[in-house]
Amino acid sequence: MMQPFTRVSRKALTRTRAALAARTTTVATNALRQSATISTNVTVLASNSLRSFHSRSPLRSSDSDADASSIRPPLTLLSSEEEMLRSTVSAFARDVIQPKVAEMDQKGMLDPAILSQLFSQGLMGVETPSEYGGAGLSFMQSCLVIEELAKIDPAISVIVDIQNTLLNTSLMKYGTPEQKSQWLPRLATDTLGSFCLSESGSGSDAFAMKTTATLQKDGTYKINGTKQWISNAREAGFFLVFANADPSKGYKGITAFLVARDTPGLNIGKKEDKMGIRASSTCELSFDDMVVSPDSILGGVGNGYKIAIGSLNEGRIGIGAQMVGLAQGAFDAAMPYIHARKQFGQTISSFQGVQFSVASMATEIEAARLMVYNAARLKEAGQPFLQQAAMAKLKASQVAERVASQAIEWMGGVGFTKEFPNEKFYRDAKIGTIYEGTSNLQMQTIAKNISKQYQQ
Repeated sequence: MMQPFTRVSRKALTRTRAALAARTTTVATNALRQSATISTNVTVLASNSLRSFHSRSPLRSSDSDADASSIRPPLTLLSSEEEMLRSTVSAFARDVIQPKVAEMDQKGMLDPAILSQLFSQGLMGVETPSEYGGAGLSFMQSCLVIEELAKIDPAISVIVDIQNTLLNTSLMKYGTPEQKSQWLPRLATDTLGSFCLSESGSGSDAFAMKTTATLQKDGTYKINGTKQWISNAREAGFFLVFANADPSKGYKGITAFLVARDTPGLNIGKKEDKMGIRASSTCELSFDDMVVSPDSILGGVGNGYKIAIGSLNEGRIGIGAQMVGLAQGAFDAAMPYIHARKQFGQTISSFQGVQFSVASMATEIEAARLMVYNAARLKEAGQPFLQQAAMAKLKASQVAERVASQAIEWMGGVGFTKEFPNEKFYRDAKIGTIYEGTSNLQMQTIAKNISKQYQQ
């Protein structure tokens, strides 16, 4: 039976708070200094990151064992630029985001100042080329940003993830020069975007959507329908809307449209009161005779399903990175406590049962991280990565749930309170098994790919 909270050792709590405080600098002047450092570092990284990465690509072949420079480095061995980015984003998350996490979670609302700083630090256009106002970095570096932010707040992490892996990527890959010039600079500097695919009757079966785009005599399209569970919708100024321009063709009629927030007929509905990632808004959208020009079509009529599939395949690696960061954050938050709290004359961490649990969870985190990094490196190297992305997302989401749960058990009564971040990590973890493809869909994808390999 769990002991009452009042009987928890106050000395242990004091030591734990001190340990956590030592890792979390919240002084305003320090936060401002760190913010300036991040934006400077991202600018420096943009000039030489890709050149450095390709010089150490883990997928380069080796013609000579004697050539040490050709040896493939470990997946978790980061280049100097990658390590620099990770360190600066980590500091930004601790100094600027962490002091606001509990308040944003309680209110279920994103702090506008945090969003503004995400833009000013260059974290909303990580892969966007510099000519469009972005940092011009790599996909792997985008994943590192997502992972580091999730260690502090998975809600902020997913905001950055959607912007980088779904929206910016779609525009860079399928946008016309005019579309790129119009939207990429805004998405990198001041405009949050929203990926509008899911509907109440087409969640996992996304291509069963009912939203339609009807061609008009003047060449415009009139969009009608409703979208549900749309992330970032409350604050977004840009929407990538998927609608079927020819229902007779089934999913081959689905088309992607670039839509500004102030477009007549676009209505943002109620914000969901969610269990976790509460600072990231999730809303219902409705389109009531929303008229859009043919210039707003992304990638051509009928190619929306290709855009959605391609974006989500990459996005799953980003979600994997988010879940790895969440697991590591929950683990890190619990460690000081179990090394400070004493029971039966010794610290909790000295009990073999706890030690085995800690070792198991650390191993799980490492395994998930390796899978995510491998999928990211494969994608970055232009190699097939669909199966690895599904595996990474599946594994990382499962690990996040297990680690977040175990971390609460290690801390006992206080882990069940909001005094420590562990209960929030636990609530945030669940969504990882649901969005951007449920765990069952990931397993189906993995199984289908494996079957193809054995049928050849």
